[in-house]
Amino acid sequence: MPQPTPLTRRPNPYIRLFRTPGARAFTLGNLIARLPMGMFSVSAVIMIAGSRGSYALAGAVTATGLAATALVAPWTARLVDRHGQARIAVPATVVAVLGSLALLLCVHFGAPDWTLFAGYAATATTPNTGGLSRARWAHLHREDPAALHTANSFEQAADELCFMLGPVAAAFLCSALFPEAGTLAGAVLLMTGMLLFAAQRTTEPPTAPRTTSTKSPVRARGFAPLLAVFLATGAVFGSLEVVTLAYAAGLGHASAAGPVLALQAAGSCVAGLLYGSARPARSVPRRLIACVAAMAALMCLPLLAARTTGSLAVLAAALLCAGAATAPTMVTGMTLVQRRTPEGQLNEGMTLAVTAILGGIAAGSATGGQVVEQAGAAMGYLVPVCAAALALVVCAWGHGRYSAPPR
Repeated sequence: MPQPTPLTRRPNPYIRLFRTPGARAFTLGNLIARLPMGMFSVSAVIMIAGSRGSYALAGAVTATGLAATALVAPWTARLVDRHGQARIAVPATVVAVLGSLALLLCVHFGAPDWTLFAGYAATATTPNTGGLSRARWAHLHREDPAALHTANSFEQAADELCFMLGPVAAAFLCSALFPEAGTLAGAVLLMTGMLLFAAQRTTEPPTAPRTTSTKSPVRARGFAPLLAVFLATGAVFGSLEVVTLAYAAGLGHASAAGPVLALQAAGSCVAGLLYGSARPARSVPRRLIACVAAMAALMCLPLLAARTTGSLAVLAAALLCAGAATAPTMVTGMTLVQRRTPEGQLNEGMTLAVTAILGGIAAGSATGGQVVEQAGAAMGYLVPVCAAALALVVCAWGHGRYSAPPR
């Protein structure tokens, strides 16, 4: 009697991904460099507010740094594409680390307030660490869409993990050791990780010298609508954070806001990993519409929880569920950005996407704060719902442009 043929299991796509020569080495260095991205702003606020007694000053300093980053980051990425990751990212990181140390010293020794703005603005040269890693994956798997999908999913999960652990680590260091400890540790991690990452030259994408005919990725067909989707998605993130902080404080549980927000990031992290292990649909533009539609629907859950229950535990569960759609949206959007970006400009294209997200976070934070002031924290959750709905409208409107062949 013939024996039944054993079922063959599909190999784990993440195991397959990290069998790529050099992948584990550059990923380790990049993760070390990326963790401080979630530490610096929290550390700066704690350090400045503790020393100067002004959260307004601390917020203004960090906002200035965010604005400077939005201006400088695309130029840094353009230089990376033109001259290579190692040649540009390392000196840019040195400047950023010196800016962090200058801020630390100015705070510690009581320098005038304007020096704090100057020091933190210098950190704008920090390279887009996630973009650098995604550019390597895009180069290594340019002929393998399934592997690139898994890589983008892993990178999004790594982003969520770093922004979940970074603030916790910063708050712990600043409170357990000394106020400047978070900034100091972040600077050391950033420099160490970037040196390790840049040392992996075998996986570095080739450079593309810029010519007079080279156009900005923004002018590529379908790229602008994608940036608009990222802008609206960033507004979802920014408003969720501000409104949740206000809601928790209103219930008398301000200290619980951090763990509640971490649950939203955890939901996104897990969803990103699961999304990367699934076989993606062939049409990436249609997949993006589906992901954004799911995000718009799930963002209604925190609004319902806040308006009908008044329970922080129920809100936390709603945020956990709502976070499940954000990572797939970001992964699919980044995949389209990689496809629409002209060859040799990957770092610049992905940095422009991140810049759009940062702009959306700033707009969402401001709008969320205004709605909380005018209508209360519970109604504030209407802002991420509207932002997600706007993202869906823009996504559907731009579908024809970013699904068409590039020109």
